[in-house]
Amino acid sequence: MPPRALTTRDKADAPKPARRNGAVAEGRLATLLGYAVRRAQVRVFQDFADAMAALDLTPGQVGALLLIEANQGLSQTQLGAGLGIDRSSVVPLLDRLEGQDLIRRTPHASDRRTHALALTEKGAALIRRLLPVLDAHERRIAVALSPSERRVLMQLLDRVAAGDDVDRSS
Repeated sequence: MPPRALTTRDKADAPKPARRNGAVAEGRLATLLGYAVRRAQVRVFQDFADAMAALDLTPGQVGALLLIEANQGLSQTQLGAGLGIDRSSVVPLLDRLEGQDLIRRTPHASDRRTHALALTEKGAALIRRLLPVLDAHERRIAVALSPSERRVLMQLLDRVAAGDDVDRSS
């Protein structure tokens, strides 16, 4: 049996679509967590790109530099796990950083098959220059949040990111 056509009354009783700043109605998209995270991510990455343009750094490069700074001697595999990227993405990232003399790869002390990563003096100096820029970026993207709301958001995003442990059958 074909579906019944909507009447004028049906249309009048239907929920009105949510709109942001008079923009196009998002409909079901407004209820999707992934969509909300993606919209926020676009805004964050746009601000990041603007902030880091003078330093010519990408989010991946900043993440790698900060993880290496915090974990001198970590392996490429550990770096990839920390950044959430696979080995095929880690190697070109490290090649770029090493080519700019920001990091060095040396044979790992306990396993000669792997490399230990460390910042060069130039890499450490770049981090000293980028931290104030990064802090200003963080303040801008969280301007609408109180410190406690920011902490809660970080905790909630950590839980979403750790969702690999969730049963996907439901």
